[in-house]
Amino acid sequence: MRGYDCLHDTLNSKISRQLVLALSPISELHGNIMSVVHQHEEKTPRGMIPVQITFEIDQGVLAELTDRLEKSGVGVARVGEERLRSSVSVVLIGHIIHSDIGDTIDRIDRTGFAEVVDLSLSMPAIEKTSSAYLVINAEGRRN
Repeated sequence: MRGYDCLHDTLNSKISRQLVLALSPISELHGNIMSVVHQHEEKTPRGMIPVQITFEIDQGVLAELTDRLEKSGVGVARVGEERLRSSVSVVLIGHIIHSDIGDTIDRIDRTGFAEVVDLSLSMPAIEKTSSAYLVINAEGRRN
C-alpha cells in the first residue's frame, strides 16, 4: 500500500454528508484513512471549504477510487501525491519543565507535518534535571 492525499472542496452546510461520500469509497476499496483535515478558516475561490484526506490504498484501485468519488458528487481537486511516514523517538534532558515543554510540543505540532504522539516524563525533584521521552510522527512527500 502507498500513502496518498486527496484534496477536495465541500460546502460548509453539507460537510458531514460530503465527508461520508468521500470516506466510504476509500473504506470499501480497503484503504486505510490516516487523517482528515478541515480548513474552515480558508475558503476556495468558489467559497468552498478545503478538506484534505490522507490515506493508504493499493495503487491498482486509485483510478477506481477517483471515479467513485466523482460519480458520488465529491469534487476531487488533487489526488495521488505519495507520502512518506516516519516515527522518531527523542529524549530531552535538562530543566525542560521550567523551559516549558508544552511550548516545544506545540511548536512540533504546528509544523503541519509532525506531531507528538507519546510523552513520558521523569521529574525527580524541583532543582534536579528532568527528562522526557517523546515519540514524534512525521509525514512528508516522496521526491
